[in-house]
Amino acid sequence: MTPESVITVGQQAMLTISLVSAPLLISALAVGLIVGMFQAATQIQDMTLSFIPKLIVLVIAISIAGPWMLQTTMTFMLNIFLSIPDAIG
Repeated sequence: MTPESVITVGQQAMLTISLVSAPLLISALAVGLIVGMFQAATQIQDMTLSFIPKLIVLVIAISIAGPWMLQTTMTFMLNIFLSIPDAIG
């Protein structure tokens, strides 16, 4: 296995991680921003007010994007497993 192939696999892994985590991170960021603006406007500083909506949105995001996230991860891992014979010999 050459250093270039190791770097390529690392780049593909980083891209896959970014793609798979993006729906959850973006939805949590959006809800956190909206709740933060609401808390600033109403001066309500309760931690559960920001935690519960994020939890609900993350469950919804996982239920919607979960199959795609699983398929993307499985495709990456299948490609890694199929490239093992090329890496050995």
